Amino acid sequence: MLIIDIFIIIFGLILGSFFNVVAIRLLNKESIVFPPSHCIYCKHQLHAFDLIPVFSYIFLKGKCRYCKSPVSLLYALGELLTAVSILFVYKNVGVNLELIPALLLTILLVISVLTDIREQLILDIVTLPMVGLLIISRLFIGTEPFLYYLIGGAAGFLLLLFLAIVSKGGMGGGDIKLYAAIGVALGPLLTVMSLVLASFVGAIAGIFLMMTGRVKKGQPIAFGPSIFIGTLVAYVYGNEILDWYISFW
Repeated sequence: MLIIDIFIIIFGLILGSFFNVVAIRLLNKESIVFPPSHCIYCKHQLHAFDLIPVFSYIFLKGKCRYCKSPVSLLYALGELLTAVSILFVYKNVGVNLELIPALLLTILLVISVLTDIREQLILDIVTLPMVGLLIISRLFIGTEPFLYYLIGGAAGFLLLLFLAIVSKGGMGGGDIKLYAAIGVALGPLLTVMSLVLASFVGAIAGIFLMMTGRVKKGQPIAFGPSIFIGTLVAYVYGNEILDWYISFW
């Protein structure tokens, strides 16, 4: 089992490196295939030693090997986030068909975090195809009828649309479509739980950032990381939380 876990971590780190490229290039409206990976400052093409996930960042001390310009810590964090997320989902879902929608959702969440942190954008070009793939997967995979997941998608979309209207633009269109995908993956009940948990995490993070002076009151904060945490917790532990809540009352 340990060997499998190590393999998944290595695979996740490599995948995370690719997701960094996807996030940056889609934000810049560039091809994710060409040109090859290069330094954004000196444009020098990066070689294999420069592209080892996490370790290259450590060995090169967070700098380009050629021009010594600083490399954002987000590269290494994105790689670690992907590896840890995939391992977490694998360990909790196991090797079965449900792993397919679970991984689709995880990939969508990770890329959304990477784009949202950088530019406070969640991209339709990533979200909408994932909605389609999740709908297809739920046609064949799930513990509930297919209609249940469609209702979840509609609930996620409409709930976030309502919040966007009430907040007068405080919630972006990317968040609305992302929650449509989350709804298809989780169903209506766990989607609502996901949003409640994400809002709680976001509030705590906002208070912390304001207390430490990293953001000012009224300054927008990326909601993607909070959605990421709330959704994965709801997906993996949601039914247990609901059972506990029902028994408690």
